[in-house]
Amino acid sequence: MEKENLPKHIAIIMDGNRRWAKKRGLPVGLGHKEGAKTLEKIVRYANKIGIGYITVYAFSTENWKRTEEEVSSLMNLFQSYLDDYSKRADSENIKVKIIGDREGLSEKMKKSIQKCMERTKENTGITFNIALNYGGRDEIVKAVKKIAEKIKNNEIDIEDIQEQTISDYLYTNKQPDPDLLIRTSGEMRLSNFLPWQLVYSEFLFVEKNWPDFEEKDLDEAIEVYQNRNRKFGAK
Repeated sequence: MEKENLPKHIAIIMDGNRRWAKKRGLPVGLGHKEGAKTLEKIVRYANKIGIGYITVYAFSTENWKRTEEEVSSLMNLFQSYLDDYSKRADSENIKVKIIGDREGLSEKMKKSIQKCMERTKENTGITFNIALNYGGRDEIVKAVKKIAEKIKNNEIDIEDIQEQTISDYLYTNKQPDPDLLIRTSGEMRLSNFLPWQLVYSEFLFVEKNWPDFEEKDLDEAIEVYQNRNRKFGAK
């Protein structure tokens, strides 16, 4: 792994928690708990090796379609995770940001999100984006609405709208687009995750379920990334 050629931003679709649990005859909730442990381990390691940003897909706008029992279990896990993790993230110089539509979340969850982000906002290590109640198309729609409101109020002209204008109104504004996307469990689709930001990212699909993902797997993913020739549309 070339230390001078690390991806600045890594995106991860943490797939396979349920499969990991079912394969072992365990409750689905336990799979999600193991996935949370893996996430913390990987973010800590990414911070250690010098990755600037990491964005993970924790809960999509489509995940509400799962059983009420699983959704409730996930929300309770997120709640306790945020309340507990903010202390460790702060001590490890990790900046936590929650991206997604907070309107669909409970007031208690919103308070936990705000508290976690406020506590870690001055940290200078890795920026850890957690996509919670996130949908890529929904993000773009919200950005377009904000731009339309600016036009309506004569704050910007239609002719001034560029690609950067859209980027400036996304949840990841002021951050570089991901250089590398990793999806675990062998599935090979984006599932409405960062459709605008991933247009020139390198994709890597890993057969392992997320709870089994280790630091060495991240090293190997980075090595694969470093061996690819990124042309950005050029010959």
